[in-house]
Amino acid sequence: MSEAIDKVGTMELKYPDDFRCPISLEVMSDPVIVASGHTFDRSSIQRWIDSGHHTCPISKLPLPPQSVLIPNHTLRSLIHNYTPVAGRKCNKPQISPSTDPRFLLSSLSYPASNAALSSLLRLAKDEPAFRRLLLDSSAPSILLRHAASQDSPDLQDLALRTLIYLSLDGDDARVGLVADGAIDSLVQALAGGGPNASLAATTLTSLAVVEVNKCTIGAHPFAIPALSVLLRNGKARDRREAATTLYELCKFPENRRRAVRAGAVPALVYFAGDGSERAVLVLSLIAKCREGRDAMANVDGFVRVLAGVLVKGTGRGIEHALLVLNFVCSDIEKVRWETKEEGVLEICLVLVEKDDGKIGRNALALARTIEKGEFVGLI
Repeated sequence: MSEAIDKVGTMELKYPDDFRCPISLEVMSDPVIVASGHTFDRSSIQRWIDSGHHTCPISKLPLPPQSVLIPNHTLRSLIHNYTPVAGRKCNKPQISPSTDPRFLLSSLSYPASNAALSSLLRLAKDEPAFRRLLLDSSAPSILLRHAASQDSPDLQDLALRTLIYLSLDGDDARVGLVADGAIDSLVQALAGGGPNASLAATTLTSLAVVEVNKCTIGAHPFAIPALSVLLRNGKARDRREAATTLYELCKFPENRRRAVRAGAVPALVYFAGDGSERAVLVLSLIAKCREGRDAMANVDGFVRVLAGVLVKGTGRGIEHALLVLNFVCSDIEKVRWETKEEGVLEICLVLVEKDDGKIGRNALALARTIEKGEFVGLI
């Protein structure tokens, strides 16, 4: 991961090139993935599409007519948590014998020192070759032991951040970390509920990008339950990261039922009521299974919360709230009546008039479901 440089006053701030939008070359504030698999800042790629371009700016592959922009939550979290390095563009820091990569790895033992883990983190951030060297060593097991331990939050923080960068080295790295026991360590960090629980959730999100890891993480008896507890009881950042991890995991159908059994649905509804778009996105996945729809129907205020999203939410939140209500109303008459009482039908008609895109189509489908009492899908 090479670094780009911004100048602030007389100082130069270094950011990894991966953090910059290929179009604007600025550090991304809202990274999204397009159909070609490349990541751009949302505003930049949206301008590109709106200006009439129908291909990916990098690969030149065609983009679908209705391009879906998938949030890259893992990269966004990394950018948010990254501390840029201040220094001179032409003066690359020299590596002393004590921080030589091979010396570091050969001398690393548990418990590691703060200096050793800080050096590992710096090298893992900046040097792709070092990440591969580290993955092939015994260092991951030491990092995982520190990640699981609540005894030293500072060392746990360094270990978790290093593991996040290792997980970005590719699918083989993600699968390898899971094989090394990463899930057990990360679940312990989550269950501890300490200051680094959100970092543990972010690491799980990165590992869950691989399909086989979605299944493995979901099948762990304590992974989804720990995320559900964090979603209920954590601070704002903890809840955001837990919701993001559940969104990635619930792309695997069986994990939706596991999330229901772990009690995630009420926590997601309440988080949606606090204004979380991510919670609505997770609910839109869980609503695809019957157990999820039943659980939503049993949460007091479920319809009221989703109606609030329809009135005050973002475009993406509104779109998915309509999908959730459509799924649940098609199955459960009680919810259908509640939507009428909450004025959802009238809200849908307003949305149909205001929007001729996906929101308008979803609103029309929900209005028809409410009126007919049966699911009306989109054409």
